[in-house]
Amino acid sequence: MKILVIGSGGREHAIALKLAQSSAEPTLFFAPGNPGMAELGECFPIAVDDIAALLDLVETENIDLTVVGPEVPLVKGIADTFRAKGRAIFGPTAAAARLEGSKAFSKDFMARYGIPTAAYQNFREYAPARAYLDKVAAPVVVKASGLAAGKGAVVCMTMEEAVDALDSMLGPNAVFGEAGSEVVIEEFMEGEEASVFAVCDGTRYVLLPTAQDHKRVFDQDAGPNTGGMGAYSPAPVMTPELLERTRREVIDPTLEGMRKEGCPYEGVLFVGLMLTRTGPRVVEFNCRLGDPETQAVLPVWNGDLADLLLKAAQGRLDTYTPPAPSAESGHAAIIVLASGGYPGSYKNGFPIQGIEAAAAHPNAQVLHAGTRLQDGGPVTAGGRVLGVSGRGDTLKQALDAAYAGVACIRFEGMHYRRDIGQKGLHAGTRAGTRA
Repeated sequence: MKILVIGSGGREHAIALKLAQSSAEPTLFFAPGNPGMAELGECFPIAVDDIAALLDLVETENIDLTVVGPEVPLVKGIADTFRAKGRAIFGPTAAAARLEGSKAFSKDFMARYGIPTAAYQNFREYAPARAYLDKVAAPVVVKASGLAAGKGAVVCMTMEEAVDALDSMLGPNAVFGEAGSEVVIEEFMEGEEASVFAVCDGTRYVLLPTAQDHKRVFDQDAGPNTGGMGAYSPAPVMTPELLERTRREVIDPTLEGMRKEGCPYEGVLFVGLMLTRTGPRVVEFNCRLGDPETQAVLPVWNGDLADLLLKAAQGRLDTYTPPAPSAESGHAAIIVLASGGYPGSYKNGFPIQGIEAAAAHPNAQVLHAGTRLQDGGPVTAGGRVLGVSGRGDTLKQALDAAYAGVACIRFEGMHYRRDIGQKGLHAGTRAGTRA
């Protein structure tokens, strides 16, 4: 079996590691991949959104299954192109990927089907959006509707912050480009966040373990949003009762609504939830696995990922046999090591020391995200450079293992959060803000 994984981040490295454990013993290909993934298979220097070149690779190598990591090629229609050529691909069509590609579409979709979420309004022009801010007042959340690498949602605790966020999207000096040409202004929701992942084949779905992400760049949820600074799985705040309610009130009506609108959802439906006093409400949908949540979810899931994704891509989840629950699943956590200045501007090319020492630590694993090889050694090549994951029978053991690995690594400007998983260690505390 030949599998192509599209992407080059820590999420894709984690997917590759899990695929390599499959009983099918797949031959792995990556585009473009990273130094960690290169140890598991062959990398091809093809951009993730070069759909024509990716299809040519699949046809040349006779790839059996393509797994898409990032959202950009999905929103651009890679699944449509591949399926039209009879090539199995795991990921939603462009029409279905609008759930992530357009926050305005997603909010309107939830309103049509009664899916619980924050009250909102969509805007394409500055003046009415500014007037709406005066009407609703802070705190409020201002979101760029399009893809913004996880940084387009701004939680505004004051009116000054809200106006600044609106200026950055619809103002004359907008920084989000086309992604910010439409803006969603929504109610600020209080509660604790959790992430739920449903692997879908258009009709049926299989749930993966839950997770909790840490979006803000600094400890205690301070600073701007990032693509994610760490995560842990499972999320104890996501009780069986809340998970069942999420199935009934969110996942089931979402899949039914997508079928009714002529775009059955095939791929991962990532549901970002706020657990409010009135129950779970959707913060956002994503059309792919999360990053860095995947790096914590897959280690505690005991299934065969190649088998699951192939059957989902073929519309055959009715033939999939889920793994038996196992006490050995335990807990996992991932700590992201970022470049100095991230999520703002940063420099690349700094040598990285200590990867081998970190990987040698019991129950720790290093995942490449923004790295490249230079003069035979790894150097920084992105905002989020590495992730160090830890496993354990308890969340504390998993966090201890991850942070022990982190302590081995050094590169200029390296920074990371030191409070990953603290909410999980104190489950039951429902304090938190929208990230």
